[in-house]
Amino acid sequence: MAVDNSKHPTSSPRDEDFQRIDPDSGVKRGLKTRHLSMMALAGIIGPGLLVGSGGALASGGPASLLIGFGLVGLIAFSIMQSLGEMTTLYPTGGAFVTLSDRFVDPAFGVAVGWNYWLIWGCVLANEYNVVSSIMVFWSDKVPLWGYFLIFWFFFLGFQLLGVETFGEAEFWLALMKLFGLVAYFIFAIVYASGGLIGQKETLGFRYWHDPGAFSTGFRGVATVFVFCSTFYAGVEAVAVAATETRNPGVAVPLAIRQVFWRIIFIYMGSAFFFGLTCPSNADGLVNGSSRALKSPMTIAIQTAGWGGGVHLVNAFIFITVLSAANSSIYIGSRTMLFMAQDGKAPAFLGKTNSRGVPVYAIVFTNLFGVLAMMNVSTGGGKAYAYIVNLSGVSTFLVWGAISLTHIRFRQAWAAQGRTPDQLPFKSLAYPWTPYFGLFANIFLALVQGWTTLSPFDAGTFVDAYILLPLFAIIYFGYKLVFKTKLCNVHDIDLDSGRRRDLDVRDVHEGIEPEDELVGKKQGIWKKLWTSF
Repeated sequence: MAVDNSKHPTSSPRDEDFQRIDPDSGVKRGLKTRHLSMMALAGIIGPGLLVGSGGALASGGPASLLIGFGLVGLIAFSIMQSLGEMTTLYPTGGAFVTLSDRFVDPAFGVAVGWNYWLIWGCVLANEYNVVSSIMVFWSDKVPLWGYFLIFWFFFLGFQLLGVETFGEAEFWLALMKLFGLVAYFIFAIVYASGGLIGQKETLGFRYWHDPGAFSTGFRGVATVFVFCSTFYAGVEAVAVAATETRNPGVAVPLAIRQVFWRIIFIYMGSAFFFGLTCPSNADGLVNGSSRALKSPMTIAIQTAGWGGGVHLVNAFIFITVLSAANSSIYIGSRTMLFMAQDGKAPAFLGKTNSRGVPVYAIVFTNLFGVLAMMNVSTGGGKAYAYIVNLSGVSTFLVWGAISLTHIRFRQAWAAQGRTPDQLPFKSLAYPWTPYFGLFANIFLALVQGWTTLSPFDAGTFVDAYILLPLFAIIYFGYKLVFKTKLCNVHDIDLDSGRRRDLDVRDVHEGIEPEDELVGKKQGIWKKLWTSF
């Protein structure tokens, strides 16, 4: 949608910029700034971090876990800088999928979109896998597939309530996750210091010495990268939600800044304290023969002498599942919605109802959760590992695509005589950040499966690398059929797709805005909130 600069923010409510239902995509602009901010800070974090980190710790050891989280965190930060610059300027439906189409090649956008949707299909399957395993652990009177069906219909019904309900639920669930992690970090500090009641000796860094900082040397470090990429998947989701945000000009830059604290506190903090309190060779850390999945948190609490703590940790994991599954369906369905509206997926998936809910896209995405039924025959641990490999490689591909899209956007911006000072949000240290993100993700996508070569395991090799040729097949297949070409930087449209904040009209018309961070003087707590 091209911006008409002759219009003043006091335009009629019929002005497309200020409509509650987006005129292009049909979705409702119902997410507030605090919703998007909390999504960036602690949203989408699910059992991948709490349970999947057990597999990463066992594969690489505490040092590998810390290195993996740190390096992938640097890559994630560079990706978010690129996204912040583009999404603040173009809060358009489809986010970086649409932007890949616009600045690189329509065929490239198709390949990126389907890979990104696959990430969230895999993540959703993992959430169903974990929540079914937890319920069977608490009570096996209902079969695993029965629990799956219960939660499948529950999440489907909740998503159909609309984006405002999703945003409010995600805000409070994310807040609970933050409190839970803080509680565990405090426990870890006290436990390592020998301060628990009845504790006879100080734990310190014992597990860094025995069984050791590295489980299998560099091989373990390489394995951990795939796990870590899956844990980080979702930091880029604020771009997908931008179209349904009331005030993207305020919310997106704020959310981008929050990601820094997410990397430092949540990911690096979890990696450090998990490795500090749980040995990498703990019995049952990854138990493929069981349908139950054990978290490093569970093992640490049990080792500290609180056997009943497993139920508390499982309850915490259960809360994270509610949040992660909710977010997975949301992100996957919106990705599919915008792809369908742009001709990259079946047209019926691009329809919304009168309340802006993409019903067909939600059902279609939720159906992918049936992959969780691998748990019935393989066990929770193995099912989790198989699906993690798929989603991990997809994350590297999508992140690399975001960096490339940002490079192409800046090339077009410069080629058409515009300057970086005209951008509402400027990427830190451009051009180093996008080039670092591009080459780092290409490198990790190529080397993440090298451990399957010696000894060679055909099944895990295919699982590790199958998405690389699939990406190429989608790209070149679409290109050949539809005769697409690489976009010319001089011809790229740099004006359409911009939108003014919804509450700007309310401020100018003397109406109290719905979003509390826009149009009114901020108190001390809101200043602290927005200063992250």
